[in-house]
Parts: sequence; structure tokens; C-alpha cells
Amino acid sequence: MGNTDSKLNFRKAIVQLTQKNQKIDNSDEQFWEQFWQGHQTTLEDVFALVTASEIRQIRNDNPANLATLCYKAVEKLAQAVDSSCRTQADQQCVLNCVRLLVRILPYIFEDDKWRDFFWSNLPAQEQANHGQTVPLAQSLLNAICDLLFCPDFTVTATRRAGPDKAEELANIDSCEYIWEAGVGFAQSPPRNAHMERRRTELLKLLLTCFSEPMYRPPQQSEEPNKWIAYFTSADNRHALPLFTSFLNTVCSYDPVGFGVPYNHLLFADTTEPLVEACLQLLIVTLDHDMVVQQQQQQQQQQQQQLTHAAGGVLVTPYDEGSCGDNLFINYLSRVHRDEDFHFVLRGITRLLNNPLVQNYLPNSTKRLHCHQELLILFWKICDYNKKFLYFVLKSSDVLDILIPILYHLNYSRADQSRVGLMHIGVFILLLLSGERNFGVRLNKAYSATVPMDIPVFTGTHADLLITVFHKIIATGHQRLQPLFDCLLTILVNVSPYLKTLSMVASVKLLHLLEAFSTPWFLLSAPSNHHLVFFLLEIFNNIIQYQFDGNSNLVYTIIRKRHVFHAMANLPTDMAGIAKCLSGRKTGGKFNLPRVPQRKQASAMNSQELPSAQVPDDYADEDEEDEDAEDTEVRLDTNAVVEEDLESETESHDRSQLGDSQLDAGAVLTAQPAEPGTLKTSLLDTPDIGQMTEREQAHPNEKADLGPFDKSPVSSPRAEGAKSTSPTSMSLSREDQTRLSVAHRASIRMVPGDGDRWTPTPEWIVSWRSKLPLQTIMRLLQVLVPQVEKICIDKGLTDESEILKFLQHGTLVGLLPVPHPILIRKYQANSGTTAWFRTYIWGVIYLRNVEPAIWYDTEVKLFEIQRV
Repeated sequence: MGNTDSKLNFRKAIVQLTQKNQKIDNSDEQFWEQFWQGHQTTLEDVFALVTASEIRQIRNDNPANLATLCYKAVEKLAQAVDSSCRTQADQQCVLNCVRLLVRILPYIFEDDKWRDFFWSNLPAQEQANHGQTVPLAQSLLNAICDLLFCPDFTVTATRRAGPDKAEELANIDSCEYIWEAGVGFAQSPPRNAHMERRRTELLKLLLTCFSEPMYRPPQQSEEPNKWIAYFTSADNRHALPLFTSFLNTVCSYDPVGFGVPYNHLLFADTTEPLVEACLQLLIVTLDHDMVVQQQQQQQQQQQQQLTHAAGGVLVTPYDEGSCGDNLFINYLSRVHRDEDFHFVLRGITRLLNNPLVQNYLPNSTKRLHCHQELLILFWKICDYNKKFLYFVLKSSDVLDILIPILYHLNYSRADQSRVGLMHIGVFILLLLSGERNFGVRLNKAYSATVPMDIPVFTGTHADLLITVFHKIIATGHQRLQPLFDCLLTILVNVSPYLKTLSMVASVKLLHLLEAFSTPWFLLSAPSNHHLVFFLLEIFNNIIQYQFDGNSNLVYTIIRKRHVFHAMANLPTDMAGIAKCLSGRKTGGKFNLPRVPQRKQASAMNSQELPSAQVPDDYADEDEEDEDAEDTEVRLDTNAVVEEDLESETESHDRSQLGDSQLDAGAVLTAQPAEPGTLKTSLLDTPDIGQMTEREQAHPNEKADLGPFDKSPVSSPRAEGAKSTSPTSMSLSREDQTRLSVAHRASIRMVPGDGDRWTPTPEWIVSWRSKLPLQTIMRLLQVLVPQVEKICIDKGLTDESEILKFLQHGTLVGLLPVPHPILIRKYQANSGTTAWFRTYIWGVIYLRNVEPAIWYDTEVKLFEIQRV
């Protein structure tokens, strides 16, 4: 009853603050105490009792009242630290202040005039301290950090010798109170649900303090975030214990616990919200580095200009130490012990694999939803700590990261609200693929333990990678177009190390080439031919370096040889170009060239190779691939053309039938987003040329690589990857004319604002002559006559005999000199940094829904859209 009355007083006090021109005196303690004393108001209650319009009204009409409220709340937190927050009343007062600040801060950030309020000196403070003041933001951050290591409030007291002997909070060594065992800390403190809840509330306030970039437009998001800069600097005496507490809390969490079925329904788990808050704070604080680097780069440039202008005298434009070192990044980059790496990797893989765990009892284990934050954290650790990256790739443990990434990529491909998740998954694979060990690890056999709607196959993790990538390109959402370069770059990077591809994966690769080399598609946009260069480079790498084990791929290349011949003979005269482009019939349909039917192997002639018996392990594949061959490549001439869906639904029904044979119940098929789902907008995907740097796998081989981004076209492979030409620098926008994907098995084009671009004969000649077809044409020249002769001599109708012949064949001495292996390694760049910042805050915005901290505020970093 008493709590209801105090809530009523709290509500009345809020209303009183809103009354126009009524300034409440800051010495009226009785009034201000109503906000934090004598009631137990939950965070949800505060959000219900204090409405958005009232906060804006106080901010706009009574700014002095809002300033006093913030100042008093921070003062209360500082007083609680001084008294070591020992009594129940003190602790409740702290929580009430924290909840009120979480509610108010976003509305202070959304108004430009208030942006510096927390960093300015308060007049009252100046008078008291004779000008020696600390900005309110620093007082707030200091108080929160102290309270996160407060014995009997957020951590278990270790020294007990009566209340008068209790430690003073200001003098505590917080390194003794790290929350979990793990990196840099050995003992695991006892669990306490109340303390975990309090930590979570304090962390939510920290996250709210750091969310200021949400209220800046993307072009201003590179400005330093003063809150994070101070929090991660040496001025915060708790920086190291906070970093280790966050990291250890995340990596030691086991959502399944003792494995008791349905335990998550019986007991409230206070650890999960804490783990999510720690994760979100880690990714936000670790995102703050590039700003400093960019400032230093600008500074160096300015110094060079000034030195030049001053005739060689060095002039420093501004204070270099103004932004300080980010200690979180510093500590992360210095972790080096194998046992610490093992702890971190095991923790991340345990949580990433949680949604994939299969049980006989439906919904009996807890399902986590923090996979996006986990992937960002994994990305950050690999990016800042190269020793960790090499540790991950040293053993097959990397496959425990790969499988959940491929699961999420496959499952999210049709859902436009998960485009960001698709990007982070692909970016991680791009980073890993730059290392030789990743390609080697992919040769490990894969046993289908994870339910995915892909054809059944017997093969390796490389086959899984190719099959999922094919699914994304062929049946993903059209907003994934800008990722096609990245997907194929990953395959190029690993291709020299793939010892044996299954028939399923081989057919998938050839189907991609067949779709991408369709003449009208090649001529529809200035960068479409890059995809063909990537695919040819994949085939060349495998033929030159892994011919012996890849009879399936060689056989598929022979069967689809017409695709390579058609590419070599692409027309370069205006009449031929016009004929290719006229393939876009009215209604937007254009059939792919017919492929010799697989299942009609009786009619044998010199142009057709047998494929009568389909082995069980790719029976589904045959079915699906036939669909793919029958499907139309569609061109939507207007933004949305009425599509003839008959063949699409027909092929979909058949592929569904194929999928249902995999597993009647367990397979989760990729579904489009539910109508009404909230999503946040993302920045354009950085161009692949900006994101990667080409280097030789074996630098001692003397080969002329040709500069990747300087000469117009430096080598056949350079053309495939070249992306820094004026046309492709605007790729993200131009990609709207790029290949996009229907929701079934057809590949279609979605043009932007009309087809403004027209191919010329000179343009076609400039890249057609550089298509790296020599190796493949030589292979066909040698093997096709041999295979045809065997078929005729032995009257073969079974492909297994031909595969056996190809397995024992050799092309030693017959192929051109092997080209050097070129790897495109990820390199840090401003484009990906800006993309990540927008993505991270978008994830945090959408994941904090109970209560929705930033909902209904004027966010500028991204747009909030409903599907």
C-alpha cells in the first residue's frame, strides 16, 4: 500500500516538473527526494510513469528543472559511493536513480542543444569548488564503475569482520572482485541472483550513456564518443577489472546448465540478461578505436602539409593525447596464453551453437538470441588479436564457429530484417578465408548434425560452404546482392586447398557460372562480369593445384563445356550485343540456355555425356538442380513487374518435396520476415576492393602480381577482383542493377532507376580477352575426346565409370604453367568501420525491448523500418 502512495507522489512530482515556467528550487530537498526515496519502482514502472512527451516538455519548457533532476540523481549516486552503499535504503535509492536516468538520457541526447550538458561544468559546483570541477558525465561514470564493485550490493564481500570494519568503496581493489573466473582471474565467486540483477541495471545505464552516437547522422558517427573514451581510459581505475568481468561473464555462461529439461521454464535466469548487457557493452567499447586511428592519420597528413608549408619545420596542429588509448582494446590485444584463448573460444562456440542443439523434447533447452552480438565480438577479437585468430585456425575448432555461421546464413537468407546478420557472418568468413589454414581445415568430413534445408550430400565442410553460398545467391533476399563479391572472394581464397569436392558442390559451382555468364546478364551492368572472373579463378585454382581429388568437378566441367565455349565467343559487335540484350523479353523472362538433360542418358552422341544413375547422396541435388536449370533468369524491367509465378511455384513445390525427404520435422526452412517486424537501416556494403588487399600465398615465388588497384587491368585475375574503378566504387548503388535473387530458385535482375548503362563493343573486348579460360580450355581439349572415346568404345551409360577414369587420369605437363595463388585478405577500412557502428547500434536498439529504452526517440544514425 505504502509503495502505491509513493508511486503516486513520484507521478505527481513528474507532473509538477512539467508545469510551464515553474522552476523548482534546487535546495527544495523534500521535493527532489520523492524521485528516489521511499518507493520501489521497477524500470518498467518508470517507463510507464514517465512518458516521452513529458520528458520533452520538461526539456523544452523547463530546462532548469531537467538539469537539476539529472544533477541531483548523479549526486545521489556519488553520495552512495561515499557511504559505500551499505544500507537497504541506500541501495534502493541507487536503483531508483539509475532507472530514472535510463529513462531520461536518450531525450537529452536527441536534442543538439543538450548534447554537451553532461560535459559542462555546473555553476553550483564551480562556486563550491572554486572552479576546480569534474564534468557531470565523469562523476556519473565514476559512480557507476564504483558501484559495479560494491560489496554486498553487486559483489560478494570477501572480508567480513563486522560492519565497522567494512571496506571503504573508494579504496577497494576491484581486481579482487572480478565477477567470474577466466582470463586473468582464477576463483569463481558464488552466484547471487539479486546481485546479477543490480549489475544488469547499472550496465543498462552505462549502455544508455554510450548511446549518444545513435542521435548523430552516419556522417558524424566518427566523432569521438567522449563517454566511451573516458570509460576505457586510464582515468577509470576500474577499466581492467571491468573488461575482464565482462569477457569472463560472457565466456563462462552455460545456458543449459546441468541439462535438466525445461529448467529455463521453472526458474528465472538472471544470468542471461547480465551476459547480454556485458556482450553489448564489450562490442560498443571495442568499436571505439578507428576514430583515434583516423584522427592520427588526419593529424599526420596535416603535419606533413604544415611541415611542407613551413619549409620543413614540424608544427603540431592539436594535442595528440586528447582522445587517449582505449584500454579495452589494449587489454584484448595483449591476451596471449593458450588457456585464455581456449576459454574464450570455447565460451563463444558454446553460445553460438546453442540455437543448433537438437533435442528429442521440443523446447526443452534454453534458446539464446544474442548470436549477432557474439559474432561481432568474435570479429572484434580476431581483428584486434592476431594471435587469437591463429589459435582458432590452428585446429579444427574453427569449424565449430563455421557451422553456426553457415546455419544462420542459410536460415536468414530470405528475411530482410536479418540482412545485417548475413553481412557479419560473411565478413567473418572473409576474414578467416585470408588464412591458408582455414582452407585446409575445410577438408574435414562433414556429418549432417545441423538441420538445414539443403540437399543431402556426403562430403566435407567445403561442400557445406559452397552449398549454403549457392542457396544464398539463388534463393536469398534481393538486398543481399552487394555480398555476392564477398561470397565468391571467400571461395576463391579457399579454392587452392580443397582436396575433393562432392558432386553436389561441383554442380552448384557450375550452376552459378551458368547463371552469371548468361550474355544478357553479363551485359546488364558494368561490374557483373567480375563474378565470372571470380568463378573462373576458383576453377583454375582447383584444376592447377588439386586436380587429383576433384574428378567430380572435372566431370561437371566437361558436361557443361558449352558454358565455357559460349563465354569465349561472347559477341562484340553491336548487332550481337543487341541480340543478347533482347533476351529480356516483355514480361521480364529469359530462359537460361538448355542444358543436356541428366536423366535421359539413353541417347548417346558425341555431344552428350551419361548421367543415368544418380548416386543416393545427391539424388535431391539432381532434382533441385534440374529446377535451377529450368528456372528463368528474370529481369524486372520496372521496379516490380507482375511475375509469372507458375514455374516458380512449381519448382518451389518440387524443391520443397526434395527438402521434406531430408527430415520430416527438424529442418527449419528460410522464411521471409513476418510483416510488421522492426528492422534498422544499414549503410551501403563496402566495396570488395576497399575491404581486401591482394597478396601472394607464397611470396618467394617471383611473379608479377600487378598492383590491384592502380593499373586499369593488371592481370586476368586482377580484373576479376578489380573494384576500384570509378564504376565499381559506386558499386553499392549500382548493385541495384546487379544480380538479385527471387524467393525461389531463379536468379533475376532488379534495375535501379531505369537501365541507364549501355555496353559498348570496346568495353566487352577490354575484359573478354582477359577471361582466364586457358587452363579450362586446355583441360577440355585433352579430356573431352578421351571421355567420348571411352563412352563409344564401351557403350557406357553410367557416369561412375567415367569418374573412375578421371580419378586415375593426369594432366601433368599438359596444362599451362600454374599461376601464383593469390589471396585477398581483409584489411581494416573506414567503410567497414562505419558500417559496423551503424549495425552494432541497430542491433542494440532492437534487442533492448523490455523496456524499449530508445524506442520513440529521434534516432538519426539509422532508420527504423517495419517490414
